[in-house]
Amino acid sequence: MKLIVGLGNPGARYEKTKHNVGFRVLEVFALKHQLSFSKGQGKALTSRGQWLASEEMIDFLLVKPQTYMNLSGHSVRSLLSYYKISPSDLMLIYDDLDLALGRIRLKKQGGAGGHRGVASVIQEIGTDQFIRIKIGIEKDPRINAADYVLAPFYGEKQVVIQQAIERAVDLLPLLIENRMDEAMNRFNASVTP
Repeated sequence: MKLIVGLGNPGARYEKTKHNVGFRVLEVFALKHQLSFSKGQGKALTSRGQWLASEEMIDFLLVKPQTYMNLSGHSVRSLLSYYKISPSDLMLIYDDLDLALGRIRLKKQGGAGGHRGVASVIQEIGTDQFIRIKIGIEKDPRINAADYVLAPFYGEKQVVIQQAIERAVDLLPLLIENRMDEAMNRFNASVTP
């Protein structure tokens, strides 16, 4: 089974913020594939599905932790343990201040890069060996980072981030099918596919 975790903060107050890009990717993916979220194990909203790949069904679980961003690792650890999933089958989707707006970058491992949600996951599961799907939200040097990530996108930036979310939704099947190299070749190159 693949564990696909979008990082974000629960509640209407945070719904459209930059920090909730991970949640939004999963919501669009679920809508596209007629899946719905419900309360699940590990203080999370979850949605279980299957993907047909080369005549093989691959189970996956979409996860939106409800612990708030900085404690996301608690949900991830609980779900990995409950479903007996290896961290190598974990995919983490989240916002990245250091990437240009709308850019997607895939990585197989690495540090937290200053992202507290990612740091929480690494600390709780004891490894950094999992797939990351980073979506660029771009820094604004005039605004404190904590305030910036908790504000929504406006105008043209909303259009750009929505396009990035749609591209991230399109790449998830490649990752579910273990086609990481192909996904990296297609999505790491530029802002547009």
